[in-house]
Amino acid sequence: MRRPGDGDPGLRVAVVGGGVIGLTCALELARAGHRVQVVAADPPEATTSAVAAALWFPYRAAPLDAVLRWGLASRAVFTALAGDPATGVTLRPGTVVHRTPGPDLWWSAGLPHRPAAAAELPPGVPGGTRCTVPVVDTVRYLPWLAGAVRSAGVEVVRRRVDRLDDVPGDVLVVAAGLASGPLLGDDSGVPVQGQVVRLADPGLTDWLLDEDGPGGLTYVIPRGHDVVCGGTAVEGATGTEPDPDVEAAVLVRARALVPELREAPVLSRQVGLRPGRPTVRLERVPGAGRPVVACYGHGGAGVTLSWGCAADVVALV
Repeated sequence: MRRPGDGDPGLRVAVVGGGVIGLTCALELARAGHRVQVVAADPPEATTSAVAAALWFPYRAAPLDAVLRWGLASRAVFTALAGDPATGVTLRPGTVVHRTPGPDLWWSAGLPHRPAAAAELPPGVPGGTRCTVPVVDTVRYLPWLAGAVRSAGVEVVRRRVDRLDDVPGDVLVVAAGLASGPLLGDDSGVPVQGQVVRLADPGLTDWLLDEDGPGGLTYVIPRGHDVVCGGTAVEGATGTEPDPDVEAAVLVRARALVPELREAPVLSRQVGLRPGRPTVRLERVPGAGRPVVACYGHGGAGVTLSWGCAADVVALV
């Protein structure tokens, strides 16, 4: 396949999907010299990416070796972006809670970290790991990313894709989250429902992640203007309306871990459907009639893996 060079206008690449994965792929493809079009049914603020608390953490994504590589590449980009307030990316310290001895710290490879001191732990928590990672405020980041895509000359077409044959282009990149599998005849995807509630930020500086609490997954992610509290991870659930009982339970868990939130009022609430899959699919799709690259199935780590996956997509194209 030819590659763009001096005086070469590059390939016509259509990216199906307008969430964080699709937009990041489109931006990197345009920067590589291709003529790129994004085809997406929804604007970025209406995608699952907008619901994400977007703490850098490789949650519910596999395979491990590739996830670590993509995550480290993305962390480097987000660390650089944190120098520009317009991006909404900040570097924040926080704690991953441990409730059993000998926790598996596979996610920390290449990441400076240390055991949490007793004074840094929530009430009743036996242990934890402290580290500083990017927190991506999607309220600001998604508009920034969409703006960068437009500035790179990418055309954005707002329509739903039911058949890949209806999308023009020399090469297609399928990065449409849960909608990707049906377009490629892949039924291995499963929605993983996540519900969040956003509270007014009382001035928190640190985030907290507790995957093993007795009441379920809990995270508290301050973003300055609000604090994202979650969450749930219900495989197969497809509803997108917030459940008041689920919200009440999330708030009980979050406020027990972070007492400063006990008087913080609720600002908003939302439900998103993570694109679950046994492994991220990032590969050329054989037998498609023209070059097609798949990039989907990122589970709860779309933001975390976005830049690393986009680099691999560019290499495949």
